[in-house]
Amino acid sequence: MNYLLSEITQKVYPISRTSLEILEAQFELETFEKKDIIIRAKASNNKEYFLLDGICRSFLINPLSEETTLSFYTSNTVISPFITRTKEGKSLYNLQALTKVKLASINSAVFAEMRIENSEIRNFAHTVLQNELIKKVDKEVGLASLTAAERLKKFRIDYPMLENLIPHPYIASYLGITNISLSRLRRNLKE
Repeated sequence: MNYLLSEITQKVYPISRTSLEILEAQFELETFEKKDIIIRAKASNNKEYFLLDGICRSFLINPLSEETTLSFYTSNTVISPFITRTKEGKSLYNLQALTKVKLASINSAVFAEMRIENSEIRNFAHTVLQNELIKKVDKEVGLASLTAAERLKKFRIDYPMLENLIPHPYIASYLGITNISLSRLRRNLKE
């Protein structure tokens, strides 16, 4: 786990080996199979997650039982922080494994204490939160201002090769289009 957790932290905000060891001492490894629901909407969840290996998506189900994909997470990334994905300790959305997934998790209260006591961990957590906000605003602005073709091109830049690894209906819902429209766009962009 050490090597993979180090890769994640170094990508976000470099922290010392000492701070990394403090984090690693509290982490628990969790594995999930493809299609497993890791976090259920409206269920209690008190963890922070580092995605060591695999692909996940966050999604909601509307009153018509239609799924809308909110975000994708790939190997060596941090899942949305506890504070942004929960309200009163309950998850705001679902998190699903799209491949076999290996996570490192930590209790959010323990992580909050670490942030208070360790400035490197605090700065790391602040950067994760800032990156999450930037990512969400970027998606929101894209949905409001880009054409479907432009959104697909941006998706390909943001998530290289993901289009070849996961079901296309998830990508279509993330882009705010139908699966038929996605197929048409993919065909048109090939030409």
